[in-house]
Amino acid sequence: MSAAERAPAVHAPRSDPPPPPRGRERTLSGWGRVARSRAHVLAIEDAEQVPGALTAVAAAGGAAIARGAGRSYGDAAQLAGGTVLDMTALDSILSIDPENLLARVQPGVTYERLLPELAARGLIFAVVPGTRYVTVGGAIASDIHGKSHEVDGSMAAHVASLRLCMPAGGVREISAESDPDLFHATLGGMGLTGVIVEATLRVQRLASPWWSVDTLRTSSLEHTISLMAQDDGHRYSVTWLDLLARGQAIGRGIVMASNDWGTPPPPPRRGQGANDPASLPPPRLRTPRGWPGAILSPPFVTAFNAMRWRLSGRDRRAVATPLATHYFQLDQVREWNRLYGTHGFVQYQFVVPPQAVSAVVDAVELLRVRRLPAYLAVLKRLGPASGGLLSFPIEGWTLALDLPAAATGLRPALDELDELVASNGGRVYLTKDVRLRRDLFAAMYPLLGQFRKQRAFADPAGVLRSDLGRRLGLCGALGG
Repeated sequence: MSAAERAPAVHAPRSDPPPPPRGRERTLSGWGRVARSRAHVLAIEDAEQVPGALTAVAAAGGAAIARGAGRSYGDAAQLAGGTVLDMTALDSILSIDPENLLARVQPGVTYERLLPELAARGLIFAVVPGTRYVTVGGAIASDIHGKSHEVDGSMAAHVASLRLCMPAGGVREISAESDPDLFHATLGGMGLTGVIVEATLRVQRLASPWWSVDTLRTSSLEHTISLMAQDDGHRYSVTWLDLLARGQAIGRGIVMASNDWGTPPPPPRRGQGANDPASLPPPRLRTPRGWPGAILSPPFVTAFNAMRWRLSGRDRRAVATPLATHYFQLDQVREWNRLYGTHGFVQYQFVVPPQAVSAVVDAVELLRVRRLPAYLAVLKRLGPASGGLLSFPIEGWTLALDLPAAATGLRPALDELDELVASNGGRVYLTKDVRLRRDLFAAMYPLLGQFRKQRAFADPAGVLRSDLGRRLGLCGALGG
């Protein structure tokens, strides 16, 4: 019997449907603080509330989407005029099994909570994003990748099972063995197949909460790509690029490549004392509300980038680095997204196959010609795809760009980048997108048809919707 044949009947709503749960009306946006919309935010205090909330929303002819910490850059976790389920109160670590290397958690658990609990038991989760404030539920919905994708893959490779609440069928435990199609539609499915209420994660042994970090400075984009292409000896790798440098220096960078330190741990550095290297200390600074975005201008960032590049030195090898510094450099400034002012910023991230690395060079040249200031640029290599039907990572090169939303000519230039990426067999990261066209989205994600089939099974009435889903035509019966 097929999955569709096993689906329970969907009952028609009563003639006098009850009003949907309203919650508190709020204006929401992603971390980039653009594409804002207003919705009714309903705080979920207990996992048992989720089926009832979806049933009530469906009975009233409404729509809903789950939201975690709001750290996706785009409009994936918001829904204009609908109901947004705030899942952050579901933040319990239900169990950690060091023998079988499993951790069972609720979706609102953040990396800030999870990693120290794992480290205290000599464990670690292999896929870690660039900020500690991401929730597990959001990480799964985005199928995130970290600095070690070539070795460890994306989030999808480390999820053993999920408890998923679907509008059609209620709560159901799914895995790659029991429900492979629905499972892979949910991993990277942007929350549109159901609401995750629990996840069982595969974890790994942690020899030491220290990393041995090599830092290498490059002089040009060509030099950067060449050095990264030759590196097969590090588990973790990420490169900061200076795209505001001039002439041949554009694309110069700092390559940060690392491995687990292993045992015994390194001797403490002077001034380090007995601080636990697995701890996550609070941010040192906070960006105040109302920060004038004009301060973060091209001349200022150009000077800052030049200083950072010069101070990095030539080469530094085997520097002992604790967990928080290794993973979470941006978290040293809380609310750093406010640095862009009230207009916010767009993070644009794409990936192209290995043979299309020239598209990275072409993208940098396009930014230069269009005079678009990329204040932050990060280049990484990715390994093979995870199997998630809408997952972003494919084997190749990925470039992430932070661009001020108020920059002149931003939208037309990003449209050009979309065309460049699609024509080279690449794709744009949906978690960070706020403006991709439907036709190019379909060209970038060839498994879209399979995803729609699974979504129709899990949510035939189109109850689960989002601003992203509406914009890209992912929302089925009611969302277009």
